[in-house]
Amino acid sequence: MKKSTDNQTDMFYYERTLASNGVRLIAGIDEAGRGPLAGPVVVAGVVMPLDDPIAGVNDSKKLSAAKRDKLYDLIVSKALQVQVAIVDHDIIDRDNILNATKSGMLQCINGFTDVDCVLIDAVKVNAPVQTLSIIHGDALSYSIAAASIVAKVTRDRLMVQYDAQYPQYGFARHKGYGTAEHIALLKQYGPCPIHRRTFITHFVEV
Repeated sequence: MKKSTDNQTDMFYYERTLASNGVRLIAGIDEAGRGPLAGPVVVAGVVMPLDDPIAGVNDSKKLSAAKRDKLYDLIVSKALQVQVAIVDHDIIDRDNILNATKSGMLQCINGFTDVDCVLIDAVKVNAPVQTLSIIHGDALSYSIAAASIVAKVTRDRLMVQYDAQYPQYGFARHKGYGTAEHIALLKQYGPCPIHRRTFITHFVEV
Protein backbone atom coordinates (compact mmCIF):
# COMPACT_ATOMS: atom_id res chain seq x y z
CA MET A 1 0.00 0.00 0.00
CA LYS A 2 1.34 3.36 -0.99
CA LYS A 3 1.50 5.98 1.76
CA SER A 4 1.86 9.73 1.70
CA THR A 5 3.88 11.76 4.15
CA ASP A 6 0.92 12.32 6.48
CA ASN A 7 0.55 8.54 6.87
CA GLN A 8 -2.65 8.46 4.86
CA THR A 9 -3.15 6.30 1.79
CA ASP A 10 -1.99 8.16 -1.31
CA MET A 11 -5.09 7.78 -3.50
CA PHE A 12 -3.30 9.36 -6.46
CA TYR A 13 -0.17 7.19 -6.51
CA TYR A 14 -1.18 5.12 -9.54
CA GLU A 15 -2.63 8.05 -11.46
CA ARG A 16 0.44 10.19 -10.77
CA THR A 17 2.84 7.39 -11.73
CA LEU A 18 1.03 6.77 -15.01
CA ALA A 19 0.92 10.49 -15.78
CA SER A 20 4.66 10.78 -15.16
CA ASN A 21 5.14 8.08 -17.80
CA GLY A 22 3.16 10.00 -20.38
CA VAL A 23 -0.27 8.45 -19.89
CA ARG A 24 -2.76 11.21 -20.58
CA LEU A 25 -6.35 10.10 -19.94
CA ILE A 26 -6.92 7.63 -17.07
CA ALA A 27 -10.17 5.89 -16.20
CA GLY A 28 -11.19 3.93 -13.12
CA ILE A 29 -13.61 0.99 -13.08
CA ASP A 30 -15.31 -0.87 -10.25
CA GLU A 31 -18.44 -2.94 -9.69
CA ALA A 32 -21.15 -3.33 -7.10
CA GLY A 33 -23.24 -6.41 -6.47
CA ARG A 34 -21.14 -9.49 -7.15
CA GLY A 35 -22.29 -11.17 -3.96
CA PRO A 36 -26.07 -10.64 -3.64
CA LEU A 37 -28.68 -13.32 -4.17
CA ALA A 38 -30.82 -11.03 -6.32
CA GLY A 39 -30.55 -8.20 -8.80
CA PRO A 40 -27.89 -7.13 -11.29
CA VAL A 41 -24.20 -6.51 -10.97
CA VAL A 42 -23.48 -2.87 -11.82
CA VAL A 43 -20.16 -1.76 -13.29
CA ALA A 44 -19.20 1.91 -13.41
CA GLY A 45 -16.31 3.63 -15.12
CA VAL A 46 -15.25 7.24 -14.70
CA VAL A 47 -12.59 9.59 -16.00
CA MET A 48 -12.00 12.17 -13.30
CA PRO A 49 -10.15 15.51 -13.59
CA LEU A 50 -7.12 14.84 -11.42
CA ASP A 51 -6.25 18.51 -10.97
CA ASP A 52 -9.50 19.21 -9.12
CA PRO A 53 -10.14 16.27 -6.77
CA ILE A 54 -13.29 15.78 -4.72
CA ALA A 55 -12.63 15.60 -0.99
CA GLY A 56 -13.82 12.44 0.74
CA VAL A 57 -13.80 10.09 -2.24
CA ASN A 58 -12.95 6.62 -0.95
CA ASP A 59 -13.94 2.98 -1.20
CA SER A 60 -17.76 3.08 -1.26
CA LYS A 61 -17.93 0.37 1.42
CA LYS A 62 -16.24 2.76 3.88
CA LEU A 63 -18.85 5.49 3.38
CA SER A 64 -22.36 5.95 4.71
CA ALA A 65 -25.26 5.89 2.28
CA ALA A 66 -25.82 9.61 2.79
CA LYS A 67 -22.16 10.38 2.09
CA ARG A 68 -22.18 8.17 -1.02
CA ASP A 69 -25.24 9.99 -2.37
CA LYS A 70 -23.59 13.39 -1.96
CA LEU A 71 -20.34 12.22 -3.52
CA TYR A 72 -22.22 10.54 -6.37
CA ASP A 73 -23.73 13.86 -7.39
CA LEU A 74 -20.33 15.58 -7.26
CA ILE A 75 -18.58 12.79 -9.17
CA VAL A 76 -21.15 12.67 -11.96
CA SER A 77 -21.14 16.46 -12.29
CA LYS A 78 -17.33 16.76 -12.40
CA ALA A 79 -16.39 13.60 -14.31
CA LEU A 80 -15.01 14.01 -17.82
CA GLN A 81 -16.64 10.70 -18.78
CA VAL A 82 -19.02 8.31 -17.04
CA GLN A 83 -19.97 4.82 -18.19
CA VAL A 84 -22.38 2.46 -16.41
CA ALA A 85 -23.17 -1.14 -17.37
CA ILE A 86 -26.04 -3.02 -15.72
CA VAL A 87 -25.69 -6.78 -16.14
CA ASP A 88 -28.92 -8.54 -15.20
CA HIS A 89 -29.47 -11.63 -13.08
CA ASP A 90 -30.20 -13.82 -16.12
CA ILE A 91 -26.79 -13.05 -17.63
CA ILE A 92 -25.17 -13.79 -14.26
CA ASP A 93 -26.92 -17.17 -14.13
CA ARG A 94 -25.97 -17.95 -17.72
CA ASP A 95 -22.33 -16.83 -17.72
CA ASN A 96 -21.41 -16.86 -13.98
CA ILE A 97 -20.76 -13.75 -11.91
CA LEU A 98 -17.10 -13.27 -12.85
CA ASN A 99 -17.76 -13.40 -16.58
CA ALA A 100 -20.83 -11.18 -16.18
CA THR A 101 -18.69 -8.65 -14.31
CA LYS A 102 -15.99 -8.75 -16.98
CA SER A 103 -18.66 -8.22 -19.64
CA GLY A 104 -19.86 -5.10 -17.83
CA MET A 105 -16.30 -3.82 -17.50
CA LEU A 106 -15.69 -4.27 -21.21
CA GLN A 107 -18.93 -2.43 -21.97
CA CYS A 108 -17.64 0.52 -19.93
CA ILE A 109 -14.17 0.38 -21.49
CA ASN A 110 -15.60 0.28 -25.00
CA GLY A 111 -17.81 3.25 -24.16
CA PHE A 112 -14.89 5.50 -23.25
CA THR A 113 -13.42 7.97 -25.72
CA ASP A 114 -9.63 8.34 -26.11
CA VAL A 115 -8.81 6.75 -22.73
CA ASP A 116 -5.16 5.67 -22.52
CA CYS A 117 -5.26 3.46 -19.41
CA VAL A 118 -7.98 1.92 -17.27
CA LEU A 119 -7.44 1.16 -13.59
CA ILE A 120 -9.62 -1.76 -12.46
CA ASP A 121 -10.40 -3.03 -8.99
CA ALA A 122 -8.89 -6.54 -8.78
CA VAL A 123 -10.38 -8.04 -11.97
CA LYS A 124 -8.23 -8.65 -15.04
CA VAL A 125 -9.81 -8.19 -18.46
CA ASN A 126 -8.58 -8.41 -22.03
CA ALA A 127 -9.32 -4.95 -23.38
CA PRO A 128 -8.41 -2.85 -26.41
CA VAL A 129 -6.58 -0.36 -24.17
CA GLN A 130 -3.96 -0.64 -21.44
CA THR A 131 -5.42 -1.84 -18.14
CA LEU A 132 -3.99 -2.17 -14.66
CA SER A 133 -5.64 -4.48 -12.15
CA ILE A 134 -5.14 -3.28 -8.55
CA ILE A 135 -6.03 -5.45 -5.56
CA HIS A 136 -8.15 -3.35 -3.17
CA GLY A 137 -8.04 -0.68 -5.85
CA ASP A 138 -11.15 1.03 -4.52
CA ALA A 139 -9.14 1.93 -1.40
CA LEU A 140 -5.92 2.78 -3.26
CA SER A 141 -6.94 4.73 -6.36
CA TYR A 142 -9.02 7.90 -6.54
CA SER A 143 -10.34 6.95 -9.98
CA ILE A 144 -11.44 3.47 -8.90
CA ALA A 145 -12.92 4.80 -5.65
CA ALA A 146 -15.00 7.31 -7.61
CA ALA A 147 -16.21 4.50 -9.87
CA SER A 148 -17.06 2.37 -6.85
CA ILE A 149 -19.34 5.11 -5.52
CA VAL A 150 -21.13 5.49 -8.86
CA ALA A 151 -21.60 1.72 -9.12
CA LYS A 152 -22.83 1.31 -5.54
CA VAL A 153 -25.29 4.22 -5.61
CA THR A 154 -26.63 3.16 -9.01
CA ARG A 155 -27.21 -0.40 -7.84
CA ASP A 156 -28.74 0.61 -4.49
CA ARG A 157 -31.22 2.85 -6.28
CA LEU A 158 -32.15 0.01 -8.63
CA MET A 159 -32.77 -2.29 -5.67
CA VAL A 160 -35.06 0.31 -4.09
CA GLN A 161 -37.04 0.29 -7.33
CA TYR A 162 -37.21 -3.50 -7.20
CA ASP A 163 -38.43 -3.24 -3.62
CA ALA A 164 -41.51 -1.39 -4.87
CA GLN A 165 -42.08 -4.15 -7.42
CA TYR A 166 -41.45 -7.07 -5.03
CA PRO A 167 -42.14 -5.58 -1.56
CA GLN A 168 -42.24 -8.88 0.31
CA TYR A 169 -38.45 -9.39 0.12
CA GLY A 170 -37.14 -6.19 1.73
CA PHE A 171 -34.80 -5.31 -1.13
CA ALA A 172 -34.64 -1.65 -0.08
CA ARG A 173 -33.06 -2.70 3.22
CA HIS A 174 -30.59 -5.42 2.25
CA LYS A 175 -30.17 -4.64 -1.48
CA GLY A 176 -30.41 -8.31 -2.37
CA TYR A 177 -27.54 -9.52 -0.17
CA GLY A 178 -27.94 -12.79 1.69
CA THR A 179 -28.90 -11.42 5.09
CA ALA A 180 -30.79 -13.56 7.58
CA GLU A 181 -33.90 -11.51 6.86
CA HIS A 182 -33.59 -11.98 3.10
CA ILE A 183 -32.99 -15.72 3.36
CA ALA A 184 -35.98 -16.15 5.67
CA LEU A 185 -38.23 -14.23 3.27
CA LEU A 186 -36.84 -16.17 0.32
CA LYS A 187 -37.74 -19.43 2.04
CA GLN A 188 -41.19 -18.07 2.93
CA TYR A 189 -42.15 -16.70 -0.49
CA GLY A 190 -39.84 -18.53 -2.87
CA PRO A 191 -37.76 -16.74 -5.51
CA CYS A 192 -38.99 -13.77 -7.51
CA PRO A 193 -37.96 -13.06 -11.12
CA ILE A 194 -34.81 -11.11 -10.15
CA HIS A 195 -33.32 -13.77 -7.87
CA ARG A 196 -30.14 -15.37 -9.18
CA ARG A 197 -31.05 -19.02 -9.54
CA THR A 198 -27.43 -20.17 -9.36
CA PHE A 199 -26.99 -18.28 -6.05
CA ILE A 200 -30.06 -19.50 -4.14
CA THR A 201 -29.95 -23.27 -4.62
CA HIS A 202 -28.69 -23.76 -1.05
CA PHE A 203 -31.83 -22.10 0.32
CA VAL A 204 -34.76 -23.01 -1.94
CA GLU A 205 -35.62 -25.25 -4.85
CA VAL A 206 -35.44 -23.47 -8.20
